[in-house]
Amino acid sequence: MAAPGVAPTTGTEPVTPFTENEFDARRAAVRARMTQRGLDALLVVSPENVYYLLGLNYQGYFAFTLLVLPLDGPPRLLTREVERPTVTAQVSGVEHVTFSDGTDPVDAAVDTITRCTGPGQALGVERTAMFFPLGVWDGVRETLDDRKFDDGSGVVEQVRAIKSAAEIELIRRSARISDKAMRAGVDAAGPDVSEREVAAHVYHKMISAGSEDPGFAPLIRSDDALDQEHVTWRDRRLGTGERLFLELSASVNRYHAPLSRLVHVDRTPPGIAASADMAAEGLWTVLDALRPGVTAGSVYAAWQRVIDTGLGHSEYQRHHCGYMVGIGFPPSWVGGSAVVGLRRDSDLVIRPGMVFHVLSWIFGQPTPDYLVSDTVLVTESGGELLTRTSREPTEVR
Repeated sequence: MAAPGVAPTTGTEPVTPFTENEFDARRAAVRARMTQRGLDALLVVSPENVYYLLGLNYQGYFAFTLLVLPLDGPPRLLTREVERPTVTAQVSGVEHVTFSDGTDPVDAAVDTITRCTGPGQALGVERTAMFFPLGVWDGVRETLDDRKFDDGSGVVEQVRAIKSAAEIELIRRSARISDKAMRAGVDAAGPDVSEREVAAHVYHKMISAGSEDPGFAPLIRSDDALDQEHVTWRDRRLGTGERLFLELSASVNRYHAPLSRLVHVDRTPPGIAASADMAAEGLWTVLDALRPGVTAGSVYAAWQRVIDTGLGHSEYQRHHCGYMVGIGFPPSWVGGSAVVGLRRDSDLVIRPGMVFHVLSWIFGQPTPDYLVSDTVLVTESGGELLTRTSREPTEVR
């Protein structure tokens, strides 16, 4: 039986995997937060947030897309005219308006906002989103100078942070595919194999196992680029004694479940077992620390204590030991412009239903480099691992 909120299937996947009841509950929760912040309407431009509220899963977000969510009445969605068939197929319960190529989207945006709001009302704007072009924003603000524009960043994200049963089911499916893709990449690696060949095996397994295009391309790189966090495969061939880093996630209906592994080509260095044990202990510690009611900062502190003890000093620190994941559209799987991390100074309160990509990485220390990362669901009793690929030191031959 499908989890509550997932649309029943009849042999094929529905375009939108959630029921109208699920979308109604999401919009009601967002409107409650709007009321708390004194907002009469919310201007939503982040692909992840539009998808969360409407179910619009397409690649047309490269062009200006605006959802106006008023406190009362139906939402209004603005897209390019060419996207009309897609919106018709995927979205219900919304008034859809369009603009043609070659016309100024400012006029359409102003008209859309005007029809949903009135003079003097407070409109929340996603100021931290990457998808509100300055030209459009300036035009809207200057034309509608009788409205009050407030920062609406985080309103939807705060609701999205707690996953429903339907969302968790999709993340579990994504995790199973991520594991398959990771195993395919590890199995393909070896001496004189190129990073590109490894990537091809990863993509083939990921897509054939049920993934759509992920928010991030798989990050696959070897020794000379290990510290370049967001670069990926080249034609470079692997040499004996080198390391290969793989970080990837499948995407199932835009829900992600990342993991990363570091493997060694033909031989592992002396001392690698101690590094692997330290990284694994850090992961288990985070799993235990991820309990409802604690802060993200306390979770990071628990991880840091393990690493300090293992290294014998407290000079090694990272910017975080994990971050929130779920819905993702290119160019990331972190769910938007901001990385919500398990940081040392974070006061984010952990709650059941949150999902994190937990990282236990050790780099640049006397002990050999090692890392593991996995997708973790927060439950009432702690963290549950959703990705399961072996975390033992691995040689590829």
